[in-house]
Amino acid sequence: MSAINWFDIPVTDIQRAVKFYSTILGAEVQMMDSGEDSFMAMLPMEGEGVGGALTQMEGYKPSKDGTVVYLNGGADLSAALNRVERAGGKVIVPKTDIGEHGFFAIFEDSEGNHVGLHSMG
Repeated sequence: MSAINWFDIPVTDIQRAVKFYSTILGAEVQMMDSGEDSFMAMLPMEGEGVGGALTQMEGYKPSKDGTVVYLNGGADLSAALNRVERAGGKVIVPKTDIGEHGFFAIFEDSEGNHVGLHSMG
């Protein structure tokens, strides 16, 4: 059992955020039909894993303070991290070795959120 079932990353411009995350993750971020005043885009996920979405709606405000979500960086998070600045973001903490737990990095996305990446390589 996982402690997390779902997460939302707040955005102010859903199209810009979809382009940013599609670029850094190298995978399609799929728009969902979620209503007239709200927009959601599903982050890539396989099987029974934890799901997440980019969400633009009233009351959702991007922030660099607060909870940091760590996205799966794949076999080596360097690939995604190397695309962050080209996609309009900023690397805050470079790839950092955390011993037997692999590596992590933190970036600021196109919306102003601080988001992490984690990988074993």
